[in-house]
Amino acid sequence: MGDRSREEDAGAAFVLESKGKWWHAGFHLTTAIVGPTVLTLPYAFRGLGWVMGLLCLTVMGGVSFYSYFLMSLVLDHCENAGRRHIRFRELAADVLGSGWMFYFVIFLQVAINTGITIGTILLAGECLQIVYSNLSPDGPLKLYHFIAMVTVVMILLSQFPSFHSLRYINLASLVLSLGYCFLVVSACAIAASSVYAPERNYSSASSGSVRVFNAFSSISIIAAIFGKKYNYVVFLVCCCANVSVMISISQATLAPPAVGKMVKGLIMCYTVIFVTFYSTAVSGYLVFDNQSNSNILKSLLPDEGPPLAPVPVLGAAVVVILLQLLAIGLVYSQVAYEVMEKSSADVKQGMFSKRNLIPRIILRSIYIIFCGFLAAMFPFFGDIASVAGAIGFIPLDYVLPMLLYNMTHKPSKSCLVYWINNFIIIIFSCVGLLGAFSSVRQLVLDANKFKIFSSEVVG
Repeated sequence: MGDRSREEDAGAAFVLESKGKWWHAGFHLTTAIVGPTVLTLPYAFRGLGWVMGLLCLTVMGGVSFYSYFLMSLVLDHCENAGRRHIRFRELAADVLGSGWMFYFVIFLQVAINTGITIGTILLAGECLQIVYSNLSPDGPLKLYHFIAMVTVVMILLSQFPSFHSLRYINLASLVLSLGYCFLVVSACAIAASSVYAPERNYSSASSGSVRVFNAFSSISIIAAIFGKKYNYVVFLVCCCANVSVMISISQATLAPPAVGKMVKGLIMCYTVIFVTFYSTAVSGYLVFDNQSNSNILKSLLPDEGPPLAPVPVLGAAVVVILLQLLAIGLVYSQVAYEVMEKSSADVKQGMFSKRNLIPRIILRSIYIIFCGFLAAMFPFFGDIASVAGAIGFIPLDYVLPMLLYNMTHKPSKSCLVYWINNFIIIIFSCVGLLGAFSSVRQLVLDANKFKIFSSEVVG
């Protein structure tokens, strides 16, 4: 994108306002990856077992870290050539030299982020429902009532104008993620010694074909959990460079992206990942094995029988999760807001001018209402994560970064990096295709278990 077009780009000027430090990037990345979706990890292990579950979790983490590092090198390469990008879709279109790639990536980005926003609202509504059902077991309120409440709160919070304005919210999100994982692990430890704890059975499904489908669905879920960051990688790297998006001088005179600083933020993020992912996955699957629910809290609070852990502990975990979900919903709405702002706002007028404020309030409110409506209508939490992982996250996060690196740096066939990248591209392309098939299959099977605007989350 040229200097003049960037100066006229309200999406870049307002939503993708670049002022942050490396630790702010760490906050953003952690919020983008470490969320209540970690509560689905015992469910993912149910389809993989101990050995494959731990192996897939470790491999996905390693490959996602590696692909991020390659992405930072691609950004550095483009900037040194005088082409600085703050959007992943523009970077992909520039490197691959295809106009259709721009629209392909933006379609995936918007679809993924909208899906995550829907899932966030759905899970937040379920959290409220869990609290309500324990305080008033025979109360008249249904799941869609709580989804409507969350939607109203999200409409209010959606008016934060820029990504940078969320930095302290995302710091709080990081702390909250550590808090509820500690509470969930503690609750699982208590449940393990309960007389009402389920009998452990770590054997896989009896049918061979079912085992294969479940395994690829589980891999897609893990891919979705790790892969959420790439919609923000380009912006975050630029953010760490401390250079305004409103560039007034030639791209060639700008300092390259602060790759070293960004790696610091990534290390911060993956430290939190290590603590939260493994502790939740191991403790949840250890206690509930093949009976693990797509939300481990529902396993701890079964429909029949007493809670398997102290209600205050579970209640605290639900409240902490609910608060973090609001932050995650804000983060994953930014791509949609940036697209809206680019078309609707006038960059020549102030961010809070009436000309820009009124369209922002209207468009963002409509978007959140749309997501809330779909969350109430289709309560598929675990299955949504699986389908999103296979169709969206795997191509964006485990295929395109390696392809972009090979296109820009052109490693020789005698170079180990060339073969590693191609191996990852082939393996994850196959996993994505098989995962998409098995995830959609599971979604179709679960569709028979619910009614529109059901009061139960399926999966």
